[in-house]
Amino acid sequence: MSWRDAEVTALVVLVALGVGPVLAGLVQYLLVPVHAVRNHLSRAEPYLPRVVVVVPAWNEGAVLAASLERLMRLSYPPGSLRVYVVDDASTDDTPQVVARKAAEHPGRIVHLRRDQGGQGKAHTLNHGIAHALADDWMQALLIMDADVIYRPDSLRRMTRHLADPQVGAVTAFIREGSHRPGTVSRFIGYEYVTAQAAARRAQNVLGAVACLAGGAQLHSRANLEAVGGRIDTSTLAEDTFTTFLTQLDGRRVVFEPAAVVLAEEPDSVRALWKQRLRWARGNVQITSRFRDVWFRRPFSARGAGHRLSSLTFGGIWFSVYLLPVAMTLAALGLVGLYFVDSVSARHTFQALWWLAAVAYVYITVTTLLLDRETARRSWFQGLMFPGLGALVVMLAAWFPTLWQEDLPSALGLHLTPVGLEVWTLALYAWPVLSMAAAWLVRGLEGTRALAWLSRPLLYVVGYGPVLCAITLDAYVKQARGASTAWAKTEKTGRVVG
Repeated sequence: MSWRDAEVTALVVLVALGVGPVLAGLVQYLLVPVHAVRNHLSRAEPYLPRVVVVVPAWNEGAVLAASLERLMRLSYPPGSLRVYVVDDASTDDTPQVVARKAAEHPGRIVHLRRDQGGQGKAHTLNHGIAHALADDWMQALLIMDADVIYRPDSLRRMTRHLADPQVGAVTAFIREGSHRPGTVSRFIGYEYVTAQAAARRAQNVLGAVACLAGGAQLHSRANLEAVGGRIDTSTLAEDTFTTFLTQLDGRRVVFEPAAVVLAEEPDSVRALWKQRLRWARGNVQITSRFRDVWFRRPFSARGAGHRLSSLTFGGIWFSVYLLPVAMTLAALGLVGLYFVDSVSARHTFQALWWLAAVAYVYITVTTLLLDRETARRSWFQGLMFPGLGALVVMLAAWFPTLWQEDLPSALGLHLTPVGLEVWTLALYAWPVLSMAAAWLVRGLEGTRALAWLSRPLLYVVGYGPVLCAITLDAYVKQARGASTAWAKTEKTGRVVG
């Protein structure tokens, strides 16, 4: 093999690494229909244990009253439901709101005040969990957020899975539920269908669930005691940590898609960045903390009784975790290949983006069909999820003359050889350019004069590349040892049930 052939092979391998996340996404979505025949419902039955709901609250006066009132209206036996609101030394009217609701529902809503606040959500939860475990009344414990709204039948649909003693925890479908969602909220609504309604159905089929939704975690008492009777406080992903511990100890985690919980999500890129940076850093910590789990033999000492070590689950986890790396390597491979062998670069580019286009169509159609309610609100954001730029790249792969001749002509342009080279390299490097442009979207949003440009630019860049840029930011901040303080996302009470 000549030196040039070796270079071409190495660069093609780099591009092939970008195929991994695309294939993982397709595999996950191909498992979604299997959930119709392979799920936990056959082992579920009507079961109404005594449930304690723990609600962590720091300055949640604007949203707490509605959440508590909806809990009191759940289609669940009133005598089997108690709510502990753990007030994390709030400085707004949270104590007064809880006191008022406790007076309206005596014995069913309890106010637990922490004098020392600001330690983070996990510490706040542990305060409530300790009270719940202090007596024998509680048979199951639900962890939720102060702003979410549970639909009336959601808890019953979750508790039925606990009738199977092999199930340790159940999670619900968190749906974006703002009354008048903006652009970012609509993108999040679509994303939640992909990450929950689709991905967690597939994980049910695999028998390995990545994460209990932070606002909807139902644990059996036995499971809660088995994982130590408290939530981990050393990571920013306490919900994922508990999810892994549950399965490592041999108990199942189940996603219940019919249990719908409505939540208010950020409606600005800057607020989204703040929220997801915490989540992404949490995933970095989880990946490291459980490094002895990944791709281990199922009969190993720690691998028995769970599927977290499976090749499929690990592949899906790392395809998301390393997506920005895969995108960067693929772009670098294509650009390098262009200078070594432009013909091979063109064919490799077309193969990569043909596959991406097929995946985009299949995943988008499936996602919109899974949740018609979200589809009505966010269908356009679903179509634009990868960004207008990525759609142009897909078209360029399918129709080469479009970007070489037709599009420039339509714009009244004539590409010189240098212009054609620059345009070609821009297409090849788009995954990296889009992640870089995501920072520009965030920066523009924070300005007074140019903030209006951030929304159209977001549609060009795409929501997916923004998430990738946040993940890259998480890598850097985690490597630098930046503060891991829990940053709360401000809520205004825009959710309607």
